Amino acid sequence: MSVNTVRFAVVVLSVFGFSSATQVGLTDKVLVFPYETDFSFVALIPQKEMGLRAFTLCMRVATELPEERQIILFAYRTADYDELNVWREKDGRVSFYMSGDGIFFHLPPITTFRTSLCLTWESRTGLAAFWVEGKRSTYQVYKPGHTIRPDGTVLLGQDPDKHLGGLEAVQSFVGEVTDLNMWDFVLSRSMIQAWHYGHKVPKGNIFDWGTLEYELNGNVIVVDDD
Repeated sequence: MSVNTVRFAVVVLSVFGFSSATQVGLTDKVLVFPYETDFSFVALIPQKEMGLRAFTLCMRVATELPEERQIILFAYRTADYDELNVWREKDGRVSFYMSGDGIFFHLPPITTFRTSLCLTWESRTGLAAFWVEGKRSTYQVYKPGHTIRPDGTVLLGQDPDKHLGGLEAVQSFVGEVTDLNMWDFVLSRSMIQAWHYGHKVPKGNIFDWGTLEYELNGNVIVVDDD
């Protein structure tokens, strides 16, 4: 974790006007976003620089929001770019964007029952896929040769539409997130399926739910995963 990353996160929290002490570890815990707001979010502090040429991002997510409601699932932004944003779109498709136009996938719906969701991408070939309940979508080719830039900030629950601001309630996440992990490489099919079933896998070297550094802001609740 770089000094620049920490400084950027602190400035984000200060400008938004909501900040709390950094907390560590969410083993057997769930983040609950109970209401639609333009101020509730969780800032995540990565364990290493997010200058990435490959990644695997996994989480377990649930929401009661209707399919026609756009939802931000994960947002990583630097000063000038949305480096990595994951969305459920208004038409129910799931998408992700890296510094520009995104790609879209027809996946089983995200509902009130927890969905195991992973996303993989690697720069060399541009191959990208979502994984739902351990099953891979069709590959799409997206931005071969691209590099995700470091020194940004990661938010759950909100999408900053511009540097240090621009939160919108109508895009906010309402629901539950747990077991979010991220690696700077593409996990194998067997590893993703092992994670889905709750088996032991290598700890995420960017985000590991058990040792995650995070800051709660607004109406976000941490509850036991029962």
